[in-house]
Amino acid sequence: MNNHREEFLDHLLKVRSYSPKTLEAYRRDLTEFFQFLQETSKGSEVSMEAVDRTTIRRFLRYEMERGLAPRTVARRLACLKSYFKYLLVSGILKTNPAELVKAPKLKKSIPHFIGEQFIDELMNIPDTSTLAGIRDRAVLELFYATGIRLAELMALRVRDVRWEDNLIRVTGKGNKQRLVPITAAARRWLNQYLQALGQTPKTADPDGPLFAKPNGRSWSVSTIQKRVKKILSLATGASGLGPHALRHSFATHLLDRGADIRAIKDLLGHSSLSSTQIYTHLRPEQMKRIHEQAHPHG
Repeated sequence: MNNHREEFLDHLLKVRSYSPKTLEAYRRDLTEFFQFLQETSKGSEVSMEAVDRTTIRRFLRYEMERGLAPRTVARRLACLKSYFKYLLVSGILKTNPAELVKAPKLKKSIPHFIGEQFIDELMNIPDTSTLAGIRDRAVLELFYATGIRLAELMALRVRDVRWEDNLIRVTGKGNKQRLVPITAAARRWLNQYLQALGQTPKTADPDGPLFAKPNGRSWSVSTIQKRVKKILSLATGASGLGPHALRHSFATHLLDRGADIRAIKDLLGHSSLSSTQIYTHLRPEQMKRIHEQAHPHG
């Protein structure tokens, strides 16, 4: 079982380009499943061919009973579905016992976002007479202009900015790339940050990190995350808001102003529209107004 697990994880890394974080979670999921099989087999040898739909349902029920969150259990099922599909395609198994097993229902949480009235205030909080302040302002402008994730921002290289076209090339989950427009303000502050480092878009190392320190190395994820959290707290008075709140604000404000939800899906890098539809729950009155204006019988 362990041999197949490592082959499976290697496949996800090299062929499917899964992130290290997801791979580690899947490794834990499979370890828990294998331990469950061993503990319930009463000492007898465990065979993958003997695993059926009932076995997987018992495992999921066991995980729920020991207090795991429904979202974690749902991820474990997703891992098992992917794992058994790999074994099926590889010819190791003849069926996928997890294929028809249903995941636990997940309670959809409404994402936190920042009201438009706070945007100008939070943008003006960084002290732009310092390098760190210029960096913070450029980071905030880029987050709000594009809705990119923190990991996507940290992965940006100088070459990913199309300065003349006001576009950035973003590498998202699964190494999927997309082009996202940036605002004039975001472009201006990115340029000012390069100038503060004594560089220009033409002289900066194209392969270097967009948000580089004076020594050329990238700022740490924790540094950027802490700074954004601090600024959002100062602007809104709320605690617990981070870079993802700016991503939610980006999508919410676009939707408020009548942007097409399919366009927002592509800008956010969502693989399916269902992930984007959570934002339609934020402004029911706004959605009704758009419906009345746009519907032929409105």
